[in-house]
Amino acid sequence: MDNRRQFLARGMGLAALGLTSGTALADSATLRSFHQALGRNPMLSLYAGSEGDQSGDAVLHGSLPDDLRGVFYRNGPGRFELGGERYHHWFDGDGFAQRWQIGGGKVSHRGRFVATQKFAEESAAGQFLYPAFGTHIDRKAARNNDTVNAANTNLLPLNGRVYALWEGGSAVEVDPATLETRGIKTWRDDMKAMPFSAHPKMDPDGGLWNFGNLPGSDRLVLYRLNAAGELTRTAMINVPQLNMVHDFVVSGRHLIFLVPPYDMRPGDDLSLRESLQWNGERPLRAVVVAKDTLQLRQVFELPGRSVFHLGNAFEDGACTRLDCVMHEGDMLPRLALPMHGEAIPYSAGSSSTVQITLDYAAGQAREARLFGVGEFPRVAPQVVSARHRKLAVLGASAGAEHILNTVNLIDTDSGKADSYRFDAGWQVEEHVLVPRRGAGTGAGSETDGYLVGVAQDARRGQTVLTVFDAHNIKAGPRALARLPYRAPLCFHGNFLPA
Repeated sequence: MDNRRQFLARGMGLAALGLTSGTALADSATLRSFHQALGRNPMLSLYAGSEGDQSGDAVLHGSLPDDLRGVFYRNGPGRFELGGERYHHWFDGDGFAQRWQIGGGKVSHRGRFVATQKFAEESAAGQFLYPAFGTHIDRKAARNNDTVNAANTNLLPLNGRVYALWEGGSAVEVDPATLETRGIKTWRDDMKAMPFSAHPKMDPDGGLWNFGNLPGSDRLVLYRLNAAGELTRTAMINVPQLNMVHDFVVSGRHLIFLVPPYDMRPGDDLSLRESLQWNGERPLRAVVVAKDTLQLRQVFELPGRSVFHLGNAFEDGACTRLDCVMHEGDMLPRLALPMHGEAIPYSAGSSSTVQITLDYAAGQAREARLFGVGEFPRVAPQVVSARHRKLAVLGASAGAEHILNTVNLIDTDSGKADSYRFDAGWQVEEHVLVPRRGAGTGAGSETDGYLVGVAQDARRGQTVLTVFDAHNIKAGPRALARLPYRAPLCFHGNFLPA
């Protein structure tokens, strides 16, 4: 790819990722503020981080399905403090990969830090050296975006291998069984250090689609891998004012990206998050790329909101429909609050789960509300890029505006939700739909299986694997597998059937 070097050089990410020397802005005051608040609010323990590897067997409560066998891989930020300093944003922590082994009536857990170059060098130095997404640090110059790769967002099993993903750099391979770090994955020699996002989408043939973006580059790089994990197609498209894209969806004929209205505010002493300036006067854009040509097809405009996660997309005649969670205004500062000892607000009206219809002939995007405050939408793996009728999403119940404490399976046709609320002191993580062995692909197949996830019991300081029957969420978990310790809060993961 001839313009790889220009893409990396143009990325505002590299300027904001600290190529000069100066003072560090990770600070002890943030650390003190957090630990003072932790004494008053045990829910903040979820953002305290971890110091070492973990391994243990879970105590099983309830009935684990005989046909639920495999590994549930998870990833999220695990280290926020070092050398008496604390990061300023939840997205900054070093990746802590987790592996839940399920089967034979037993559940075991293993957790391990992803030993990136950044993690290894900072561990040896006993202090943070490199910039992070929301914390300006420039004690040591970064050679490229992989120098600061936190590998903290997702864990992807693919063709017998497992990769820790972070949206600003390369995939990092880890051992599927031990989670020991194997090193940076370069899909092709001319793609070295190119960003490979944390939200790849599987295709029905077993391959996957992904993208990469560096804020300020105004370009998206597109990837197509086959089922063997080989890179078969790449392209680069120009998208003006392309500053943050975290996720995307794939339909039968299109790749669709939602671009929030951020402007860039350059500054040598700013973190990347501080460089992203919200501009609510501009629209949110839906950028549609044709799969067959990997060229831009059309751009739609919607009211300006922030968005992180999308559910699925499918073709509906001459239109494409997709699900996503929309947040009013700029959500990024709110996700920094736990680092300082404050709770993330999930108040009523602050976000909503919606389905968007893109009408190509009319050039218009229509929007229908599916659910209230929520996050982490997922669909069953067998319906990715095809017509779906069920969407799993987390929610915040009334009276619990600072915590995600409900698990919901939404009927996208009727808008009705099959929901379960956890007790006070619990916070839920992303849940995924796992088809029952032998489940088909027809009507009803999306609930022919299980909803599997993780929940944090903050009052007891324990992390719990949860298993629901997908056809009856409101009945509550049919199985809880409780660890004797608290594992770090994760962002995303995937279930690999045995």
